[in-house]
Amino acid sequence: MSRFLPIVLLVVAGCVSPVSYERPAVDLPDAWKESAPRYAEDGRWWRIYHDPELDKVVDEALLGNSDLMIALARVDEARGLLGEANSFLFPTVEAQGTVSRQQISTRTATAFPGVPRQFDNARATLNVSYELDLFGRLRAGTAASRADLEASEASRDAVRLALAAQTVKSYFALRALDEQVDLTRRTVGLREDSLSLQRKRNAAGVISEFDLRQLEAETAAVRAQLPPLERDRDREEAALSVLLGRTPREVFSGTVRVRQAFEEAPEAPVVPTGMPSELLLRRPDLVEAERQLAGANARVAVARSDMFPSIRLTGYLGGESRDLSDLFSPGAAIWGLAAGLTQPIFAGGRLAARSDAAKARERAALVQYEQAIRSAFGDVRSALVAQARSRESYDAETVRAAALSETLRLARLRYENGIASQLDVLDAERGLLAARSARIEALRAHRAAVADLFRALGG
Repeated sequence: MSRFLPIVLLVVAGCVSPVSYERPAVDLPDAWKESAPRYAEDGRWWRIYHDPELDKVVDEALLGNSDLMIALARVDEARGLLGEANSFLFPTVEAQGTVSRQQISTRTATAFPGVPRQFDNARATLNVSYELDLFGRLRAGTAASRADLEASEASRDAVRLALAAQTVKSYFALRALDEQVDLTRRTVGLREDSLSLQRKRNAAGVISEFDLRQLEAETAAVRAQLPPLERDRDREEAALSVLLGRTPREVFSGTVRVRQAFEEAPEAPVVPTGMPSELLLRRPDLVEAERQLAGANARVAVARSDMFPSIRLTGYLGGESRDLSDLFSPGAAIWGLAAGLTQPIFAGGRLAARSDAAKARERAALVQYEQAIRSAFGDVRSALVAQARSRESYDAETVRAAALSETLRLARLRYENGIASQLDVLDAERGLLAARSARIEALRAHRAAVADLFRALGG
């Protein structure tokens, strides 16, 4: 029977596949229902905004952000674990040396007269051990570790993509607040100039006290809008400084340099139609979910292989002698070879339970992967709609601001000619300020929607 045991083991091992995995098929649309932004081959999609200061801010975030540093460290950790898993596929070679001196009892049944009670012994060997991976346990473990590394790399890319998108959105929020603060300050300045003139007219008896107090109230109302805007601006700058990974001193007292350009129009990205939806599967979080599924599949193979025999070969070569000086003499040479086989027979159901748990984790990973794909397509659809609708809002607010600007000009002209009251002028000024603020917000929302779209498409 011992002659046929190796053959039986090889036949059984040949019937066991360590890892059998294929990426699950997914029901995808042929192409996007709407247009999608031009694919940025180098991943620097934020250059579509044509803002050099934004490029510098994003580069700073990619170099110093703490979340990205953690993701990079986890990639290094996974790479180290893969190296450890690979090492089990190779023999282990160790050098061992011992020197001892001992005394034996003369009162035991095995004591021999005339044998010295005390003696020395020196031993030096080169030990080799190797596990035959007949049933693929070690190879499956390596496949699982490799999938973990690829998942951690995809997670790093997902963090980088989310970081770039969040930095872009925070940057343009800061620019929008700068423009709103500037608009409000200019409006306050114009109101105060007008108020100064109306005070002189009131002193001359041209306008009533009622008209003067009404103008003072409107001026104070606009001035009251300035502190909340400045507060929000400082808060956004602090949040962006944290996002960039700056030092506590810089977060507390530093500034973020942004482009000072107002009254801009949104830059529309190139939007080719008919891009295949399979490109979305390159999105980092989808790659991460798919690699986690592959790792779970490999761990099922590991759990299954634990039920089969494990075979370990060991050997040593060296020397042993009483005196250390004779350790490497010809007569002191020693060597040994051994083979051991271990077959689990009864473990209280532990191995079967371990296999069942691994299969359950694989099923959960499959559902998570499918859910991630559904969420990804939902993100793309929402981002496409948000980009289109925010552009429509911007266009509408632009028309509104232009109409109210002309309305204000006519109201002032009618007021100067005594046809309209000062209330008409104040209403027109109030409406124009609201329209311009809404236009600034619509531009910010459009730029943020573009960033969300690139994030949804995986960059």
